[in-house]
Amino acid sequence: MADPSTTVPPTATTTVPPTATTTAAEVFDQLRRHQSPKLALTGKFAGQGAVEASALGSRVTLSDGRAALDFGSYAVALLGHRHPGVVAAVARQLEVMPTSTRSLANPVAARAAALLSAYLGDRLPKVYFGLNGADAVEVSVKLARLATGRDRVLAVTGGYHGKTLGALSLTHSPLFRAGLRGAVVDVVHIDPQDPYAVRAQLAAAPVAAVVFEPVQGENGAAPLPTDVLRQWCEDAHAHGAFAIADEIQCGLRRCGERSVALADGLPVDAVLVGKPLGGGVVPLSAVVCTEELYAPLAQDPFLHSATFGGHPLSCAALPAALEAVEELAEHGAKLSARLADGLRDLGERHPRVMAGHHGRGLLWGIDFTTPAAAGEAVVSLANNGLLVSPCLGRPTTVRLLPPLVTTEAELDEALDILDTALAAAAPAGLPG
Repeated sequence: MADPSTTVPPTATTTVPPTATTTAAEVFDQLRRHQSPKLALTGKFAGQGAVEASALGSRVTLSDGRAALDFGSYAVALLGHRHPGVVAAVARQLEVMPTSTRSLANPVAARAAALLSAYLGDRLPKVYFGLNGADAVEVSVKLARLATGRDRVLAVTGGYHGKTLGALSLTHSPLFRAGLRGAVVDVVHIDPQDPYAVRAQLAAAPVAAVVFEPVQGENGAAPLPTDVLRQWCEDAHAHGAFAIADEIQCGLRRCGERSVALADGLPVDAVLVGKPLGGGVVPLSAVVCTEELYAPLAQDPFLHSATFGGHPLSCAALPAALEAVEELAEHGAKLSARLADGLRDLGERHPRVMAGHHGRGLLWGIDFTTPAAAGEAVVSLANNGLLVSPCLGRPTTVRLLPPLVTTEAELDEALDILDTALAAAAPAGLPG
């Protein structure tokens, strides 16, 4: 038999330099050539020519030695970066069995499912694991359609549920559907202020489920009215439809509660979680639901499957992540109150550029008076060491997503940087 090493092309080990020695210029060149010139331009602009190099806690270190507070990362870094408890749990699993045979029972996923159901109060006993938020949305809608035998689904104006074709049907902003005709799922978007919107749609035609975010992240961290959501759930159940709370961004203490919907007493059939579920170390999402919604999968467990669903390495992170979240919950509540006070003060200081703010817990949106002002502020924030998440479908708004591990001193530092950015954006703050 030939020596395998002789069959490898000579260039295979030399064309891609080791990550540790790759310069920022090489990174941007690779992005331009192999991914997108616009992606390279955006990253170069945000990092002032540097790239992310390492991260720990609330801070990211760039390749030029600068550090930035990470209040962005699209809600993944709730525990900050490299939380020691989560890293240790994943490392232990890596040494034992990082992947699954898919033929034998997986004890890591089984334990994670039991813990997650208990974490949410045991009212939702069934769990399906995916890798990202869109996975959870897709599976929950698929189950609702199969369990009811109905096709139509209700989503909410301003909502965001992912960009895969099925989840994209529920996402409201047409920006993400540009160039795509038709819809994989028959979806109607309803007014978040209308308590009888679900009842009206049910009277018009059968509905499989109503899907909503208790706090709409991409829509600027806008909380939906609890009384409206409760009416929707009750009307859905009265007509045999399911109520699904998408908490992929707002759940797991991001907005103060383990589950916003359950804490608010909403009779939902499923809570979708993701983003920080893997502790900010590995990708993991889940549908946590009733036996009625899960029934199609209980009858045929291979009705929906994914190669890396219930991946042991990801599921090993879950117990450590939930434990860490609970240890930090009280501190998170204090941070939330401090942040709300700080944003109120900033609004009073900068009325020309800051039109308002809204949110819950550690998920907040700042509304700017013009898109230009929002853009100026994002640039100033990055230049001065604060990373935030823009709202792609809402150009006048940016999101703040501080980690639970943020110290009070770091939060004050972030508010000072925001103060500077708002002042810098003032010339662009008036329409026209």
